[in-house]
Amino acid sequence: MRNISRRTNYRWVICAMLFFATTINYLDRQVLSLTFEDFIRPEFHWSNYHYGTITGIFSLVYAIAMLFAGTFVDTLGTKKGYLWSIGIWSVGACSHAVCGVLTERLVGVGSAEALRAITAVDAVSKIAFISMVMFICARCLLAIGEAGNFPAAIKATAEYFPKKDRAFATSIFNAGSTIGAMAAPFCIPVIAQKAGWEAAFIIIGAIGFVWMGFWIFIYRRPSNNPFMSKAELDYIEQDSTLQERDLEKDEEVAISKKISLWKCLHYRQTWAFAFGKLLPDGVWWFFLFWMPSILKNVYMMKSTDMEFQIALGVLYLIVMLSIFGGYLPTIFIEKKKMDPYAGKMRAMRIFAFFPLLTLLALPLADISYWIPIVLVGIAAAAHQSWSANVFSTIGDMFPKNTIATITGIGGMAGGIGSWFIQKGAGILFDVSEKHGWDLMGLHGIKVGYMIMFTFCGVAYLLSWAIMKHLVPQYKKIEEGI
Repeated sequence: MRNISRRTNYRWVICAMLFFATTINYLDRQVLSLTFEDFIRPEFHWSNYHYGTITGIFSLVYAIAMLFAGTFVDTLGTKKGYLWSIGIWSVGACSHAVCGVLTERLVGVGSAEALRAITAVDAVSKIAFISMVMFICARCLLAIGEAGNFPAAIKATAEYFPKKDRAFATSIFNAGSTIGAMAAPFCIPVIAQKAGWEAAFIIIGAIGFVWMGFWIFIYRRPSNNPFMSKAELDYIEQDSTLQERDLEKDEEVAISKKISLWKCLHYRQTWAFAFGKLLPDGVWWFFLFWMPSILKNVYMMKSTDMEFQIALGVLYLIVMLSIFGGYLPTIFIEKKKMDPYAGKMRAMRIFAFFPLLTLLALPLADISYWIPIVLVGIAAAAHQSWSANVFSTIGDMFPKNTIATITGIGGMAGGIGSWFIQKGAGILFDVSEKHGWDLMGLHGIKVGYMIMFTFCGVAYLLSWAIMKHLVPQYKKIEEGI
């Protein structure tokens, strides 16, 4: 019963919840990268290979889980699907804290100090392998839960926003990934230094359970939301057909009308979205997982140094510019009278050029560490702008009751791309450092970084070209409505 006379803005309350969930998601994801060099690596004797394997398997499991997470969220609905997802990933985040204790017992030592003190080659290899397996198990649980975040968030955005506003709403909640990554360097190393790296995983991981308590009471489907005025509901449903509105009111009917996962793979639109995620997601995760390590190896910074924390904080502060990237298609749609898909593709083409700046990151790195920080920050901002727009193309082309499934397929593609990039980066960095490669005045591991930044620079233009080839013009999938 809607007895609210004034026009409400409840959709922004939902957007705020999506923002905080994504912030928590990236805080949990960052704990490992910010404790790796100074706390975990010395204790377990890891190399770049071990770290690359852990982050790579996380990406691969995330990819596989994304394929099913979308269908899972479409089947359970946005509210229940999101609760299950964040509950699982919060348990997974906290479970990292027991990896050290389990490694100590399996190796047969009584403390972390004893693990650090071991120098025998065979024993060191055993410690590194056992601890890596422990972290992989915890990371897999984290990946399975986190796979549900974006399918649920994109589905909620499609439910609560009209097409013309979805890219902007997506850019706002997606900014949570930037805020999480920006806040992480200031809190995680401090917690790890004062209370141990295990405490960092537990404290950050527990935040998700607090979010769940709010979500239970705040979320309603728009058509059944008593806190929303009819004027706001009409605004949300401005581009929905009467048939779609009736379908959304009956969730059981919506589920039965959903396009099957296998059928989704028959559409070029599905593959266009998948290729829009395949390479760019891997680039973003490379920045996320490896920038702390780059600062350590190129500039000899520690995660507990204020200089290190400010550098990463500034990098992700620059990424916050991506909020405006989600609004650019609205300008093209409203002022240029372009259809939503064409407006977003034009915006994505613009964003695809900015990552080329990363080609200069290593050649100019000796001048100041601020040069790679700023250049990577701009590239990462372009990625987040790209991501907000590519996500919102799903709602333009597919019915709402299939959005989470398509999001899952694209997320799987992004995870697979990230697996190869993370695993390849770990091997590349070890090999370039071991054999002392030389290229363009760079030496050793810096050559490996240069190769990776070159790949990052061209990935978006390649992805845009493939998307444009697969779906040159807007065409909505009507089946399943």
